[in-house]
Amino acid sequence: MLQTDKQICIPPDLPELLKQFTKAAIRTQPQDLIQWAADYFGALSRGEVPPVGERSERVPLSNWAELTPELLKVLHSRVGGRLIIQASELAQMWKVLNLPTDLFNGVMNVGRFTEEIEWLKFLALACSSLGVTIAKTLKIVCEVLSPDHDAGPARIPFSTFQFLYTYIAEVDGEISASHVSRMLNYIEQEIIGPDGLIKVSDFTQNPRVRLE
Repeated sequence: MLQTDKQICIPPDLPELLKQFTKAAIRTQPQDLIQWAADYFGALSRGEVPPVGERSERVPLSNWAELTPELLKVLHSRVGGRLIIQASELAQMWKVLNLPTDLFNGVMNVGRFTEEIEWLKFLALACSSLGVTIAKTLKIVCEVLSPDHDAGPARIPFSTFQFLYTYIAEVDGEISASHVSRMLNYIEQEIIGPDGLIKVSDFTQNPRVRLE
């Protein structure tokens, strides 16, 4: 067997580069992933802005259903309140809804999920493919999690919001932990009422709440 003393040097910024690539792939959902990946890294090598498209720019694949908040709500109902779900079972649920396999794999990669998946984390990342901003992502998550039988605006327990916001900000990597902590403290002390619930308007229409 051919042996060599030459060591392979891995650039220290490679993990962050791959993380940003996967996030961009989830957001863009390209029809030809390999060609898009070549264009993406080619643009980076030339110092250009990579081809990251927003949801409105995508061309949906005719063979797949397009991911929507409504389908995520169906998926959430089928998870049935479990905090942990097996990857194989979730993949089958995803397939039954005829959702894109590339998107499922992208969420799995970004979340670094293995055989057991924390459902709320998976849901948050799936919603991030629909939301341009963190506030928009949290709005979608809130609407998906809010029970249908509740009257009035979508709302979830503040503890759930706290968990989701902290996780999404951590994955995003561009928001400091101190900023997240300040926002959560303000919301908890100044906005949350005795019922312990947070409404979408509490974090989308309050000028003092800046999640990003």
